[in-house]
Amino acid sequence: MALEASGWNRYGNVGLVLGATYPQQLSEVRRLCPEMPFLVPGIGAQEGALEASVRGGVDANGRRAIISSSRGVLYASRNADFAEAARKAAQNLRDAINRILSTEGHEWP
Repeated sequence: MALEASGWNRYGNVGLVLGATYPQQLSEVRRLCPEMPFLVPGIGAQEGALEASVRGGVDANGRRAIISSSRGVLYASRNADFAEAARKAAQNLRDAINRILSTEGHEWP
């Protein structure tokens, strides 16, 4: 399917959704489709492998992968501090992703 989608991507408007719960397949698809953007859900509640997903999901420049933790942010708190808890959860995920990218030599400006 990934190779078929890659063939449809003549205008750079096709991306793939690959779950963080299957990081080995994510790495394999990245090798097959090095330039395509990936949406990578499954971090957090689904217990996807963050480090393996970042390493295997990004392109050669450390880009083209959106790592998602929807429930981890949405349900960070059920109390009045929801907004702050959601913000902190999102920042923690961002920081963890950036640490992994940094070890791979992919610093963000």
